[in-house]
Parts: sequence; C-alpha cells; structure tokens
Amino acid sequence: MTKKTALLLGIIVLKFILQYALVSPIYDLHRDEYLHLDQGSHLAWGYMSVPPFTSWIAFLIKCLGSGLFWVRFFPALFGVLTIVVVWKAIGALGGNWLASALGATCVLFSSLLRLNILFQPNSFDVLCWTAFYYVIIRYIQSEDKKWVYAGAVIFALGFLNKYNFVFLLLGLFPAILLTKHRKVFACRSFYFAVGLGTLLILPNLLWQYQNGFPVFHHLKLLEETQLVHVDRMDFLVDQLLFFIGAFVVLISAMIGLILYPPFKSFRIFAWSILFTLAIFMFFKAKSYYAIGIYPIYIAFGSVYLTRALSSGWKRYLLPVAFGIPVLLFLPISRVAFPNKDPKEIVRNPQEYQEYGLLRWEDGKDHQLPQDFADMLGWKELAQKVDAVCNQLPNRNQTLILCDNYGQAGAINYYSKNKDLRAVSFNADYLNWFRMDTKIENLVRVKEFEDSAEEIETTSPFFGTARLADSIANPLAREYRTAIFVFSQPKIDIRQRLREEIATEKSER
Repeated sequence: MTKKTALLLGIIVLKFILQYALVSPIYDLHRDEYLHLDQGSHLAWGYMSVPPFTSWIAFLIKCLGSGLFWVRFFPALFGVLTIVVVWKAIGALGGNWLASALGATCVLFSSLLRLNILFQPNSFDVLCWTAFYYVIIRYIQSEDKKWVYAGAVIFALGFLNKYNFVFLLLGLFPAILLTKHRKVFACRSFYFAVGLGTLLILPNLLWQYQNGFPVFHHLKLLEETQLVHVDRMDFLVDQLLFFIGAFVVLISAMIGLILYPPFKSFRIFAWSILFTLAIFMFFKAKSYYAIGIYPIYIAFGSVYLTRALSSGWKRYLLPVAFGIPVLLFLPISRVAFPNKDPKEIVRNPQEYQEYGLLRWEDGKDHQLPQDFADMLGWKELAQKVDAVCNQLPNRNQTLILCDNYGQAGAINYYSKNKDLRAVSFNADYLNWFRMDTKIENLVRVKEFEDSAEEIETTSPFFGTARLADSIANPLAREYRTAIFVFSQPKIDIRQRLREEIATEKSER
C-alpha cells in the first residue's frame, strides 16, 4: 500500500467516525428521514416529492434490519465517495499527494458533514454532481466516448435521485455553447448518450405522466410555503458558509481556470458555475440546493494552489491552506450539528443566532434550529400511540391517521405494533391506505394548531371519542400534537376514506 493510498484510507475512516460522533443520541431521526424509510416498503418508480432512488436505498436498509447504524451509514458512504471522486479528479488534473490531501481536507471539513448525517436525497445528489463534473474533465482530456456514456448513466442516477440535478445541465449548457467544447453537439455518440440517459429515466417520467405529474404540485407547494421566504442575498451568503474553510481554495480555482495555462481547456467550468448560481437565484432556490457545485472546484483549486505555493517562501503558506478548514470547523461544529442537549441550546442561543440557524423556513426565529426541532418527539409519539393501541378492543382493526408524513413515518419506524401501519393524507401516504380490513378504531394524530375541534368534528361518526395523550416535549416541533381515539363507528369508515382520498387526489 502506497503512502497516498494510506492517507486516503485514513481520511475515509475519519469521515465515517465524524458522521456518527457529531450526532447526540438524545436526538431521533429527522422528519424527512421517516418518509424516505417508509418509501422502502412501497417501492415504485416515483413518489409525490422525490424520484425513486432513495426508496431503493431504504429497501436495502430494511433488508439490513432498519437499524440506526445503517440509516446513518449510507449518507456517510455517499459523502466518502464524494471525497474519493475529488481525490480522483485531482489526480486526473496532475495534482500531487499534497494537492490530494488538501482537496480531501477541504471537502471533509465542510457543510457535507452536516448534510451527510441525514438520510435524504441530498448526499447522493452532491455525489452525482461531483461525479458528473469529473466525467466532463476526463472527456475533455481524452475525448473518449466512454466518458459520454458514463455521463449519461450518472445523469440518470442523479435525476432518479433528485430533480435538482436538472439545474446542473441548465447551467452547463450555455457554458458549453460559449467554449470550443460545443463541438460535442456534432458527435453521434453524444446523441446516443442522450438516448441512453432518457431510456434510463423513462420509467420515472411515465410514472409522473400516469399520476398527473405530482412533482409540479409539490413544486407549487414548495414555492408557496418555503421558497417565498428565500432571500437572494441570503442565498449568496450561504454559499460562502458551506465551504468557508475552502474559500481560499475555491478562489484559487477560479483564478486557475482563468489564468493558469494547463487549465485552459477547462474554462468551461468558470462559465458553468456562474450560470448555475444565476439560475438557482432566479428561481429563488434554497441555498443548499447548490452544494453539489463546489467539490469539483476544490479539486481545481487544490491543484493550482499547491503548484503556486510549491517553491520559495510561498511554500510556507501551504500549511495555512491546510489549517484553515480544520480551524474554522472547530467553532462551526459547536452549532452546526445536533451534538448538544436541546435545553443547553435554549439557555445559550447566542452563537446559533449569529449564524442565523434559529430561522426556520417560515422566516421566523425559534428556540432551536429547525432541523434539530425536527429530530425530537418522534419516539415519544410512537410509544404513546403504541400504548393507546394496546388498550383498544379489536386492535388489529385500528386505523392510525396522522396529519403529516413525519408523524406517520415515525410511528411506523419506532412502533412495536408492526401489524398496524400509520397513514396520512399528506405526501405519499395518500397512496398507502390499506382497505382490506374492517376499521373499528380510529387513532387520530392531530397537529396542535388544528386539534381544538377534532372531537366535535369526528365524534358524530363514532360511539366513543376521547383525547388520549399528546407530545410533551416543548422543544419538539410536534409539541402538543394530540392523540385522539374514536371507537364504535356509526358509518362505513373505509367508504368515507375512499371518498376523502379521491377528493385529495383530484385536488392535486
């Protein structure tokens, strides 16, 4: 084993250790993770909000026992592979072991540590962006058509993971037109690769068509409820924070792409980043959507910087380039990860306020960062629903109906009653109702804001009704979420559900 390989393996091991160590066991999984894990039990070529790739990983996690270790493992793995691709890109660009070490260090101690703790499409999205850019580098160097086909496969995987991948192509297309690389549009292999990529994503496109393109409904809701609060200047500031430790390296990348003769053929990347960021800003995208842009530029910057500082007095500046990402990571790690007791954060919120981490998607400041609040109260909810269900007669004829996908997914993940499944009219759960069993009990999990009139609204359809329990953790986003129990139905509940499902689907 060479020293360079040993160094890479050491960085990989450190990456895995950090991904597990930076999350306190006091936190549950995140709201979104439960939905993605449940998708693994309902495999399809598409879902209301995401393409199918994450469900395939969720199915694999389910086969491995659904343990927390495996839920954390796969996003960490995708983060590790992102480092490996950057390492390979540096080698392809002629970088030495110092350049490889610098690039890996910058990617390791970055926002990817935060991104890679959650089982969401984002970690694989960043990996696909980085791999696609790497393929472009290799194609520019060799013009070997195998890289065109590799790009088609990576595009398909990226698209089947997250539609955000389309932004990469939107930013890359005008960059190609502005450079000599537009000659690729005259190559037959390019169109064969386009056909291959289209064929690979076709099942998802057909699913979208057959289901009325729910992705557009999701995007509309996203725009109305979240993107409306996005500030374009905040978007730009966040871009600096994501890889703040690699800022010098990223600036070096842009300088190198413009002025460094060996990078002349790669100037397409200088245009691409400008167009891609402009498109993200035009659509008022969330700032983290753009994270996938930067790892490949760290590769360019690492090669250029290590060469620029390779001789004379300048070589003494190289340790500074290594030290910056590590030194900046230390204070950021105090606030960027769910590694503190939530009560301690409430008592000492100053650092979180300084970084704007207490601002939620509603544009307001709260006691905890939104992601942290979304990782509390779920086990409590599942345990209390279990306790309620265990006391019911005809327990196996119980419907657990929740207000949102987080509630339903958390109950299904933590519940000991695996013969019962929670559902919701929210997100993909609308398609997962089971109508094969008579319903004698309704356990209604209701968000606090809408719970006041639940007894009055639902009790006329049942013989008995009561408020059984609620979420007691005041720092959980689901605080005071209520658990109602309705029994002895006076109507056919399944028929009523069919009508509600049909109405909800028609509105989408």
